[in-house]
Amino acid sequence: MTNQRIATVSRTTGETNVQVTINLDGTGTCKSNTGIPFLDHMIHQIASHGLFDLDIQAKGDWEIDDHHTNEDVGITLGQALHQALSNKKGIVRFGHFIAPLDESLVQVALDFSGRPHLSYGLKIPGQRVGNYDTELVREFFVAIVNHSQMTLHIRQLDGINSHHIIEATFKAFARAMRMAIEIDPRRGEIIPSSKGVL
Repeated sequence: MTNQRIATVSRTTGETNVQVTINLDGTGTCKSNTGIPFLDHMIHQIASHGLFDLDIQAKGDWEIDDHHTNEDVGITLGQALHQALSNKKGIVRFGHFIAPLDESLVQVALDFSGRPHLSYGLKIPGQRVGNYDTELVREFFVAIVNHSQMTLHIRQLDGINSHHIIEATFKAFARAMRMAIEIDPRRGEIIPSSKGVL
């Protein structure tokens, strides 16, 4: 890899302060301090199974709830991913994976198309995993999709345990992204679109 696919993005609002650094060609190292332990656990899944190096530092209005921090981490991570991919020359572009976790089975398919779209098919039975509001899973993926400009389809094929369903989703997402951002040796420096632009 001649060009380093690394990006650092900061986002500061009246509610949060978030900084994300991503290296798409990393080894899976992760530092995540969002103030939301379950979200940190899921971000570690993205790094570990996607083989991305991630450093995410966030401060938020946790005294209200986790919503703003969760969303703004997703926004900033999406922006960093978009920036690190640059013009997307040579990437595979499409990725898919089906991840089992005990009784849970989740399918993810994605396309770095430049057209943000989320189709979200999770049915998480519990309202909370630890202190984490499970409604925030969808909000995280809405944010990352809109700001990375990917098309993302998430399908729950099986599962009754909320933690397992969510974790299988993040693992499948990581592996699908890993597939999509890999450099296709047959494509070279060509943008993977018949239009010539993504």
